Amino acid sequence: MGVDINTIFQIAGIGIVVAFLHTILDQMGKKEYAQWVTLIGFIYILFMVASIVDDLFQKIKSVFLFQG
Repeated sequence: MGVDINTIFQIAGIGIVVAFLHTILDQMGKKEYAQWVTLIGFIYILFMVASIVDDLFQKIKSVFLFQG
């Protein structure tokens, strides 16, 4: 489909790092910082996925509407 496997591994890696940081900060008693780290990680991944979906829609648009 055009989604590079590196992008999938990058999203998974960011998820693992965010989960690790969340756990460490939560155990240190810094729950507010842990929530912020999780939120920022989620927003970053959301933007990555949004750009992938945008590329997909552009390809679908070019195929069905015959636009280059």
